[in-house]
Parts: sequence; C-alpha cells; structure tokens
Amino acid sequence: MNLSFHVVDLPLKHTFTIAHQSRDVQDTLIVKLQDGAFYGLGESTTNPFYGMTITNMMECLEKFRPVVEKGKWETPAELWDLGREAFKENPFAQCALDMAAWDIYSKKFGKKLYELLALNPADIPLTNFTIGIDTVEKMVAKMKEVHWPIYKIKLGTSDDLAIIRELRKHTDAVFRIDANCAWTAEQAIAYSIELEKLGVEFMEQPLGKDDLEGMKEVYKHSKLPIIADESCIVESDVKKCHGLFHGVNVKLVKAGGITPGLRMIHEAKELGMKTMVGCMTESSVGITAIAHIAPLLDYVDMDGAMLLSKDPAKGVIITPEEVIFPEGNGIGAEMIVK
Repeated sequence: MNLSFHVVDLPLKHTFTIAHQSRDVQDTLIVKLQDGAFYGLGESTTNPFYGMTITNMMECLEKFRPVVEKGKWETPAELWDLGREAFKENPFAQCALDMAAWDIYSKKFGKKLYELLALNPADIPLTNFTIGIDTVEKMVAKMKEVHWPIYKIKLGTSDDLAIIRELRKHTDAVFRIDANCAWTAEQAIAYSIELEKLGVEFMEQPLGKDDLEGMKEVYKHSKLPIIADESCIVESDVKKCHGLFHGVNVKLVKAGGITPGLRMIHEAKELGMKTMVGCMTESSVGITAIAHIAPLLDYVDMDGAMLLSKDPAKGVIITPEEVIFPEGNGIGAEMIVK
C-alpha cells in the first residue's frame, strides 16, 4: 500500500461569505492510496475556523504513514480505529484518508460504494444549492444564475428577514437558512415565525454551539425545525443534540470521514432525529463520496463542486431530476488535474 498527497486550489465562481468568513479560493488536499492495480481517492478542504491547514493535515498523515503502508488493517473501519489517537486533533486529515480507504476497499470488491453499503441511489434526496451572504441584489442574481428547487441561504447579517423577503419575490423554491451561530435565542424564535410564512423548511445552527440554555428555548418555541451543524462535530455530539435540535448535519471532514459519519447518521436515526450531510466546498472527489451515502439521509447539502469555477476532478453529476454516478467502482471520482 502506498500513500500520496496532491494539493489543489479550488477557485469559486463567486466570493463565498458566511457569518464568520469569506473566500474566493478554497485549498484542498487529495489523498491517494495505491495497492497494485487498485487505488482510492479521498479529500479534505482546509478550514481556518477549525485550524485545519494543508501543512498540519500533511504532517499528521506523514506521521501515520507507516501504519497505512505496513499496518495490519483490511477494512476502512480498522484503519480508522488504528488512527483514533493519531488524528484526534486533526479529523480533517483522517477524513481524506478514510474516504480513500473506502474507495479502494469497495473497488477491490468490484462494487460501487453505495452497493457495498446496500443503499439505493433512487432514495437520494435532492441537494440544496447554497447562496452565500452578499448584497441582496447579488444574492438574487446568484439565485437566478442557477435555477434550483431548494436554496440554502446563508444569513447572519443585520437584515436577515429583509433578505429572505426579497429573495422570496423571485422564486417559489424551498428555502433553508443557515445562520452559522450568528443569532440569539430571542432572534431565532422571533425569526422562525416570519420565516415559516416565507416558505423556509428549517433553520440550521442559529445559535453558538455552546449556548445550550438558549437552544432549549429555541427548540421549545421555534416554529421551524432546527438542525445542528457546529454543535454536532463528532460522534459524542449526536446524543448531546437530542432534545436541543430536531436533526443533525454531519460534515464528514469534521467528523473524521465516512466511517464515523455512518455511525453518527445511524445513531441520530435511532434517536428519532432528522439526518443531513453537508459539504465544505470540496471538489467532485469529496462530493461524490457524500452522494454514495446520501440514500440514508432526510436532507443533503452536496453542492460544493457546483460552486466552483473549475473542478479538478470528475465524479457525480447532480441535476434537479437525478444523481448520475460515474461508471467506475468504489467512490468512482477521478482527478482531471494530475
């Protein structure tokens, strides 16, 4: 087994702004596992909010290289468990490795990943398309640029309700809103009343992740379902979110990959919570991986590659009507830029 890396800059079509950051380019790390004729690809983007950089991801993977290349592991779950301590502070790096492990593992079985997991791609919910924070005129223009049945609107400004009211004038699409921790409990409860009238399906992470008392009030009084994001990072967070949120958004890069992501999804379902998987503006490598587990979900946010002006990979094709998987086995994504 051989481990290698490839660093790529992902240029965005538009400046992408959320409540705590803006970016025009997203740098990402592609991990490759090669074993004879078989290889697997995985991906993780950097993220300054979580302190994840190309440098610290590569350093972490280099330290773990002997275990990957010479260790006694056969399944992705076994490799993930071997790396539990090594990647404790860097789940983003572990995600890229875990994703590559699932890719090569399912290829060796001669199956697509969703087949290996006994999932039906016909059950995949339609992804939303994300509109980042901008002037309301530019947000309307972005929405008109890509006609889509579901939009996820990033909020966290002083004019959040006015933005949604204006956007609603231009489409009948379903809205989902994501405040990225920007509101107070009082704001979230009050906004939920108006947002429900404006055709919003749910609110994602309205409060800071540590505002548990506030979330109790929002959960009790909100007119809309509340989905956890920043409050649900690792497996132990799922149970903590029960009774505070109606569902959880599992981000594979933050959780450490597909292996823990699947466990989180199943635990949330057992607790009667809605499940969602979100993306971090990955290329088609990471987005295609999400698509394979999407049949398990109630909601999915896998539009990251659609936000790029140039995708260095090819993989799943997403339309409002269907999700078209690449022909190959495993995850099936391929790098265009070598």
